[in-house]
This record gives sequence, structure tokens and C-alpha cells, in this order.
Amino acid sequence: MIVISFPNPESKRVALSRLAGRFNFKSWASGEMLVPEEALPFLAVQGVVFTVEGPASYEQNGSAFRGSPAATV
Repeated sequence: MIVISFPNPESKRVALSRLAGRFNFKSWASGEMLVPEEALPFLAVQGVVFTVEGPASYEQNGSAFRGSPAATV
């Protein structure tokens, strides 16, 4: 998975619409997105302007922790 960013909110909106249903991705309010490497050429051919930030960290790649740990008896 690769982290990409966009020069403006409009580019991110276009990327979201093009990726939906084709690739798995995560999007953050910071403007960054986590996409599979195979999505990069797809976005480029679609004319979406983006910057590759680099490979995802473990924290970015993992799912968010929800809830509290199970209580031991």
C-alpha cells in the first residue's frame, strides 16, 4: 500500500470517485490516501494529479482499534 496526497480537494474528490468500487483505499481528512500500488497507474491514466508520499507505515496499514479490551475474570 502506498500513501499519496493531492494538490487540492478537487483532485482528491475525483480520485475518490474513480477508485470507488475498483480498488480498496483509505482516506484521511489530512488529504492523504492509502491505495494499492496497482491504483497509481490507473489514477495517472485518468488524469488525476497526485504526489506519492511513500510506502504506508504499519499504523497506516492497520485497521483502527475500536472498543476496549476484553475483561479477564
